[in-house]
Amino acid sequence: MADPIKVAVLGAGRWGNHLIRNFQSHPDSEVVAVAEAIPEQLKIIGERYQLNEKLLFSDCSAALDVPGLQAVAIATPASTHYDLIVAALERGYHVFAEKPLTVNPAKSLELCELAKRQNRQLFVDHTYLFNSVVERGQEAIAQNAVGELRYGYATRTHLEPIRRDVDALWDLAIHDIAIFNSWLGQKPVAVQATGTVWLQPNRTLQTEDGSSPVFPATPGLSDLVMATLTYPDGFRAYIHLCWLNPDKQRRLAVVGSRGTLIFDELDSESPLTLLHGHLEAVGETWKGAGQRREVLEVPPAEPLKRACDRFLECVKTNQPCPTSSGKVGAELVKILWGLSASLQRGGETISL
Repeated sequence: MADPIKVAVLGAGRWGNHLIRNFQSHPDSEVVAVAEAIPEQLKIIGERYQLNEKLLFSDCSAALDVPGLQAVAIATPASTHYDLIVAALERGYHVFAEKPLTVNPAKSLELCELAKRQNRQLFVDHTYLFNSVVERGQEAIAQNAVGELRYGYATRTHLEPIRRDVDALWDLAIHDIAIFNSWLGQKPVAVQATGTVWLQPNRTLQTEDGSSPVFPATPGLSDLVMATLTYPDGFRAYIHLCWLNPDKQRRLAVVGSRGTLIFDELDSESPLTLLHGHLEAVGETWKGAGQRREVLEVPPAEPLKRACDRFLECVKTNQPCPTSSGKVGAELVKILWGLSASLQRGGETISL
């Protein structure tokens, strides 16, 4: 049996905690370093996972210098990703990065090229792409379960947390975009977005060097965003995002000529349902027919656990993951960048 892959986790906040748990419990990996700037959080993590104090670091650079390190998992703010990933790849480590890969498409592509030159794997944690519900939904659409595809819609709302480095678009939209792309087997060719700012009118999206984005930026981090994605075949997906709405929703649907496929993450008993139904001509009007609800069975599995497992397999084989490689991450950043440009330009349609 091969020795476990030695992993450092940079960032021990809410998501970093889950990464530590998964890599620590996986038979093919060993957490040999954790970096966290907040002393109280670092202490909590050390006690929770019974980590030796020698494995705990207050800065990322020291953690990257641990002898024998092979892979790095990054769960820090998006604006820090580029520098940390460069540092890890240049040291010869494989990288597991929290989404988004960066907040700049050009920087994301640079990282993909660097990983290729270093012959190391760059894996982006688009966790929903490892959700068995999303995979089952993709199968249903491929099997023509809803008929001819017409349009899609998604709502992702909650009351806090509120980010101070990115807006609701960058914080929330990437999940639904990734799912739509996966279900449709396409990437959008044009995007459009409008937003409303209430809480932080004087802040702007932060990039890797702490400056404002290169497209014309007006102050304010949007709390509410309405986005539209247009795909090559004319399919459109409409996304509603808000982080100050107590009506918490995590719901995505694709509508077709014979029904609607719905992923409702908050419905623990039946997260994936197919609402059958179509219209039949009756004289000069139409009448609904064949209406019934079908719950699609999905085997239970923790998506992040599956993502970590896939990453470790990529490290062992030194082969990229087609589901969530650096290239996939860069494509999603490009879409978000286009949506941000549209947002700053008052809803102008942006071709990708």
